[in-house]
Amino acid sequence: MKTQIKTAGLIGISVAALLAAGTALADVSMDDAAKLQESGEIKSYDALNQIALKEHPGATITDTELEDSHGKYVYELELRDETGQEWDMDIDAASGEVLQNQQDD
Repeated sequence: MKTQIKTAGLIGISVAALLAAGTALADVSMDDAAKLQESGEIKSYDALNQIALKEHPGATITDTELEDSHGKYVYELELRDETGQEWDMDIDAASGEVLQNQQDD
């Protein structure tokens, strides 16, 4: 289950959809994500959202998840740009490196 989160322009989002799952690629619980942010192990959601919006100025973030992929935290986003095109992005939640930035088919 994902929570849909919408924002306009460069407004940050402080909430993301996060659930625990028992696979190698697992959603991170909200409590665990908060602890990771507080410890500095991952960047804040606002900082990660700003990285995505810098790549797609004026876009709207429509969905987010934090995943644990084999011990690496990946922030996954879906965005819709001003032309209506949808984008999928993956950002390394610790470093802020954009891992994937592609149009959604």
